[in-house]
Amino acid sequence: MSADTSLPEIRHIVFDIGKVLIHYDPNLPYARLIPDAEERQWFFEHVCTHDWNVEQDRGRTWLEAEELLLEKFPDREEHIRAFRQYWHEMVPHAYERSVAHLERFLAEGRDVTLLTNFSDDTFDQAQEIFPFLKATRGVTVSARVKLIKPDPRIYDSHTRTFGLDPAATLFIDDALANVEAARAYGWNAIHYVGADELDVELGRYGLMG
Repeated sequence: MSADTSLPEIRHIVFDIGKVLIHYDPNLPYARLIPDAEERQWFFEHVCTHDWNVEQDRGRTWLEAEELLLEKFPDREEHIRAFRQYWHEMVPHAYERSVAHLERFLAEGRDVTLLTNFSDDTFDQAQEIFPFLKATRGVTVSARVKLIKPDPRIYDSHTRTFGLDPAATLFIDDALANVEAARAYGWNAIHYVGADELDVELGRYGLMG
């Protein structure tokens, strides 16, 4: 597909990480730990919930997070502590085609950074598992700046930290709310829904090599 000449020239490319560069699924270890599907669903809906996990991305420590749940569910200690203990099993592999684009952009000398909702220590662990996460010019980790997508302040923080021109910036994220917030801030953005669609969208911006 040829580039869309109505679109701006991109000088900065910003990748989200989870479900764009690496797979994430908390069910992977818990399918073993809580084999009953209904019980496992109840656990994620009432104990280690999405909203509870998001607070670690906002900067709460795992110790604080675990103690909060243990007060409410003392009989579920093993399963509560398992979330952090077995977190590495939740990120089993990278998305090869997305990583190939990232590495190609770097090889071409393009400016590549990362912007992610991630807890502090699990991000360190992710970088050890997936070394390409250390290869870009830098990263904004939500827990470290105490801001979380889609809060517009995190896009502003990333822009200022890395000296980006918003109009020349392209962001790739799997969450539509984050994509819409980036666009509202002034970035260009691609909603990641799969490798084939990403190829098409990058082609529109003239970024397919």
